[in-house]
Amino acid sequence: MDARRLIIRGRVQGVGYRYAMIEAARTLGLTGWVRNRRDGTVEAHLQGNADALERLLEWSRRGPPSARVTAVATLAAVADPALDGFVHRPTE
Repeated sequence: MDARRLIIRGRVQGVGYRYAMIEAARTLGLTGWVRNRRDGTVEAHLQGNADALERLLEWSRRGPPSARVTAVATLAAVADPALDGFVHRPTE
């Protein structure tokens, strides 16, 4: 299982980005979480099969129609076998 941590910058809060990502991740069979950060970015932890991760990474660069993504930082992450599904977490 592969895992990635994303930091998404741009107009990504208040535009449904997190909820659209949850739907996209669940459709692709990924597990993990997504949350707003106080600095205006969105952070996500994704894990699953490499092809599905790549497809969600591509999606994250666009986001939903009302988002304007300016950058996506992708970091290697350690998979967490305790994660079940793809969920929203509180702002941190």
